[in-house]
Amino acid sequence: MSDYQTDNLYLHEQAADQQKLLLNRYMMKVYNWMAAGLALSALTAWICLTSVTVFRYFIDTNTGAPTTLFWICMVAELGLVFGLSAGIKRLPVKAAAALFVVYSSLNGFVLGPILLAYTASSVTKAFFVSAAVFVAASAYGSLTKRNLSAMGQFMFMGLIGIIIASLVNFFMASSTLDFIICYVGVIVFVGLTAYDNQAIRAMLSQAANETTVSKMAIFGALKLYLDFINLFLILLRILGDRR
Repeated sequence: MSDYQTDNLYLHEQAADQQKLLLNRYMMKVYNWMAAGLALSALTAWICLTSVTVFRYFIDTNTGAPTTLFWICMVAELGLVFGLSAGIKRLPVKAAAALFVVYSSLNGFVLGPILLAYTASSVTKAFFVSAAVFVAASAYGSLTKRNLSAMGQFMFMGLIGIIIASLVNFFMASSTLDFIICYVGVIVFVGLTAYDNQAIRAMLSQAANETTVSKMAIFGALKLYLDFINLFLILLRILGDRR
């Protein structure tokens, strides 16, 4: 091999290494935003669980039923997710960040009453199991050379199936169907975690500037946050001991 070819190969490898380091830095922004969202949710859930006054805003302590504010927060969360997903390209970075912060805060207040139904040790166990599974799936999605697009589409179809089955089971109250939904749900959200990590890396690699990177990092953090929270809630239903 000539010196010219050797130099070109070296420059190409050096550029590839720099691109990989830059992409890893971008992904750290995603994970940092996700971690911040989880921490904020944990904080608001803790406030809800430790303050009787706040708790009563979301749960009627006389009947144990969710209040109107609880359902308003649920609807608002859906609106924020759809709004952030649909408008991420048009929104300024500060607006996207604000929506993510508001969503994470609201979700903590909604999660608080749900977590109260389980023992503290169950919640802790489910969290660490979820974290371990999430990290493993994220690593696979980030490192694999296999294109996970087909798997992502299949898992999304599975998610639609879970939503429909859950609505049906709301009226049927079948323990068998609930069991199936939970275990299929674990598979679906593990698969989506791997796929979303790969898709986010691909999205960030095509970002034109730092502003786009910042917005894509927030959007990516929202997707991974949703993957983790749903995986956690399903594993809590499987592993958790009710009070």
